[in-house]
Amino acid sequence: MDEVELRQLRCLVAIVDEGTFTDAAIALGVSQAAVSRTLAGLERALGVRLLRRTSREVAPTATGMRVVAQARRVLADVAALVQEATSGHTRLRIGYAWSAVGGHTVAFQRRWSSAHPGIDLHLVRVNTASAGLGEGGCDLAVVRRPLEDRRFDSAIVGLERRLCAMAADDPLARRRSVRLADLTGRTLLVDRRTGTTTPELWPPDTRPTVEETHDVDDWLTVIAAGRGIGVTAESTANQYPRPGIVYRPVRDAEPVAVRLAWWRDDPHPALQAVLELLTELYRTG
Repeated sequence: MDEVELRQLRCLVAIVDEGTFTDAAIALGVSQAAVSRTLAGLERALGVRLLRRTSREVAPTATGMRVVAQARRVLADVAALVQEATSGHTRLRIGYAWSAVGGHTVAFQRRWSSAHPGIDLHLVRVNTASAGLGEGGCDLAVVRRPLEDRRFDSAIVGLERRLCAMAADDPLARRRSVRLADLTGRTLLVDRRTGTTTPELWPPDTRPTVEETHDVDDWLTVIAAGRGIGVTAESTANQYPRPGIVYRPVRDAEPVAVRLAWWRDDPHPALQAVLELLTELYRTG
């Protein structure tokens, strides 16, 4: 079977949309003979008849209708692919797993829009270790744990306090802050893929019991029910205030480093500008 070419699919769609070979030729900027040859080549490659021609009209066959529908999808996908590959200077997607940049999120969006009106900023939540960077879902990523994948590079843009999330009726909720030792014997909810806290934060003989969760909404639901606690970066409290849950600083826990990550061999053109703005927001905020 001959290979199907994009120009053949464009020709087929043009014939159907324009209604005649003559009008399709005008729309495509080629001769009518070229349209006929291109369509014939497509029918030969597929081994089916795609169009029914009468003296008054050109109409798709039943098979042709299915092929035209698929051709439209293929052409749309190709257009999206081209847009994706060439939009680096006009669109910026920043992935994050749980909480973007916390209390700085709104200021970051507004200041970016004001300073860079030609680059559309999109924040994308992707609950993976690289916050969507490795999956192609974003151009840059905000992460709160080091990335071991050597394809990526990263820089620390700020630090956030570590907070304990607990049910509002938990006895510890009456305190202004807690210590790690206060949480010994509790059930600690962790997300091993993207979370910032592991049992290793505690000394070996005082570690809490661990229960795994896989999404911030699940994490919050279990905590609100009083079935466990969470220890998280301060940004989570900014991003997810929730009735029935309170956040208290863990005063003897080390802070969480906030990193901006990018592809080592193919950094986005806006990387430096994002680094500078985020670093400023965390320094002055």
